[in-house]
Amino acid sequence: MEVVICKTKEQASKLAAEMINEAVKKNPKTVLGLATGSTPVLMYNEIAKAVKAKKVSYKQVKSWNLDEYYGLAGTHDQSYRYFMNENLFKKIDIKLSNTHVLNGLAKDPEKECEAYEAQIKKAGGIDIQVLGIGSDGHIAFNEPGTSLSSRTSVVYLTPSTIKDNARLFFGGDMEKVPTQALSMGVGTICEAKKIVMLAFGKGKADALKGCVEGGMSQFCTASALQAHNDAWIFCDEAAAKKLKLKKYYAWRSATKLGL
Repeated sequence: MEVVICKTKEQASKLAAEMINEAVKKNPKTVLGLATGSTPVLMYNEIAKAVKAKKVSYKQVKSWNLDEYYGLAGTHDQSYRYFMNENLFKKIDIKLSNTHVLNGLAKDPEKECEAYEAQIKKAGGIDIQVLGIGSDGHIAFNEPGTSLSSRTSVVYLTPSTIKDNARLFFGGDMEKVPTQALSMGVGTICEAKKIVMLAFGKGKADALKGCVEGGMSQFCTASALQAHNDAWIFCDEAAAKKLKLKKYYAWRSATKLGL
């Protein structure tokens, strides 16, 4: 696990975008795993800038998103499909047919999840998986207590996640937030060849400490990244505030990235 600590979230987002763009340049058929929420938006903006400047092309890239609310159509303005279309897909040259998001209106959600896993496997697996981290240390919708070997499935959202998501996307109205979602499992996520996690702000400090320096545990599902051989965490100083080994992480990442 590599921890890259930047002064600001803007700097961290730019470095993460550069890592992904360089991978796409080397392999134009890169398979991406993508995340939603406010955290990756700055990184997506940086990717869009590079595409607009013709520094990189995503025409052959395929993507699979982490999760989707159960009960929301992809056209709903609070759905993750809608979010991705507006915040990334419409801004770059990726083919919309190459982008995949779980169907929140699937009549048989369990079969939808099984099919999603099969699609990823058929594509050769995820090359780079983008992640955020919840304030309680969850990744995707894998809440505390979720098995670290879990697969894509129907999940229930905790009150804290519903509260966080209401604040960000539902105008503060918790009643409007779905209580279930379809989500990649921790085991599914950790099968990606490379993982790029973003963590910003003091509200993520405890979660990041648990992820990086706590014991690997189902009570902080992000801690599963400790066992991954190519996981990168890009964070700002506020999120890194409680890490004990900040100087070591800074030296190691600077050496690896040539900063």
